[in-house]
Amino acid sequence: MAEKTCGMRSFNRIVVKVGSSSVAHATGKPNLLQIEGLVRQLADVCNQGKDVILVTSGAVGTGAGKLGLRGRPKTIPEKQAAAAVGQGILMHIYEKFFAEYGITTGQVLLTREDFSDRKRFLNARNTLHTLLQFRVIPVINENDTVAVEEIKLGDNDSLSALVAGLVDAELLILLSDIEGLYTADPRKDSTARLIQEVKEITSEIEALAGGTGSKMGTGGMATKLQAARIAMHSGVVTVIACAGEKNIVRRVIDREQVGTVFWPLANKLEHKKQWIAYSSHVCGKIFIDEGAARVLAGQGKSLLPSGVTGVEGLFEMGNTVSIVGPDDREIGRGITSYSSAEIDRIKGAQTREIARILGYKDYDEVVHRNNFVLDL
Repeated sequence: MAEKTCGMRSFNRIVVKVGSSSVAHATGKPNLLQIEGLVRQLADVCNQGKDVILVTSGAVGTGAGKLGLRGRPKTIPEKQAAAAVGQGILMHIYEKFFAEYGITTGQVLLTREDFSDRKRFLNARNTLHTLLQFRVIPVINENDTVAVEEIKLGDNDSLSALVAGLVDAELLILLSDIEGLYTADPRKDSTARLIQEVKEITSEIEALAGGTGSKMGTGGMATKLQAARIAMHSGVVTVIACAGEKNIVRRVIDREQVGTVFWPLANKLEHKKQWIAYSSHVCGKIFIDEGAARVLAGQGKSLLPSGVTGVEGLFEMGNTVSIVGPDDREIGRGITSYSSAEIDRIKGAQTREIARILGYKDYDEVVHRNNFVLDL
């Protein structure tokens, strides 16, 4: 469609995520024609002075194809071995194609720990900002050669959304083998229609997401919706579009009505709260009473020890914890001012009693409102 999307603003920093099915054939061999087309578009965007970051899947699938495996490896050691082989192949292809347009690339491999650890989170942010200052296109993938289940991000859709928030991107483009979000699976239902824009991800929208996509990939529409949710709270416009459509990146940036647009929410989370909500590792739980739950959810105040009824897990001051209401539902997440052992001793107490119970008082609050994020 030639119609322009009226709400789109100018984009100067763009994250593009491309899925396994878009960079590889069903055999696992690289889809050179499609990769070259993507690279040409990104190089042209970069030549306009815009910042471009590419998040690419395909290392495991490419490695599996090189090793002669049928389908995606199932065990972690097989995935790591395939990634070790495929990552080098994939990066070499990107370097070769980008070099033909005079563009320098830099490989960045990330795991969940790079986001959950605050210091590593900031280091990754600084590295990406520096690469962009040097007019380098970072090519990012999850580090599948070392990742295990506990530290895996799970899919590159979520990774791309976290990266978009990390670098203050204005636009996230999720490229796949489908044109966008449909009212039903268009491969099974001929009456399915494309949803052109989403302003809020409701339970009805979530119900439209199916399972995983191609046999070489890990993501499906459900993971793209989760990525869109993260981006929406980070102030990033997200577009799900088909990688195979001609000049799709250029058309999205030019505000053409293609794919499905997810609009950012009015109240963007600040960087620290983005990290608490989506990146930090949850180390335990703090249980609170109904009054405290009402104050946290409705008035945006801090959590005081008087509202705490119990703790679960072992955690230290500065760790991220889940705040759980009397109905056993998570209300939000926050950075705790005290350890689990200390909170267990002061639970139910008034602020003025903390020093008497512990022998000291570092903070009035168990979780300060500036370190708390409501369940999103």
